[in-house]
Amino acid sequence: MQIFPCPFCGPRDEREFHFATEAGKPRPEPADKVSAEDWAAYLYANEAPRGEAREVWLHLTCGEYFVMTRDTLTREVKGSETLPGRRA
Repeated sequence: MQIFPCPFCGPRDEREFHFATEAGKPRPEPADKVSAEDWAAYLYANEAPRGEAREVWLHLTCGEYFVMTRDTLTREVKGSETLPGRRA
């Protein structure tokens, strides 16, 4: 078990979190004109870098999304921060 740092609630058990997406990955717009292929690529084609990665996570307990920086090889969590415009 790992402990993840929610910027709103503090350190919590990893089972309380859900991966959302890579940080900085632009959503295809306008939604009504996005092809099925482009939408599938947005949902399923992730870079999955080796080493440090910035990812958007959802803390299921408080319902807040945030950015977590972690090392995908060592599983070390480097830190977390609120999304732009949100306050902890």
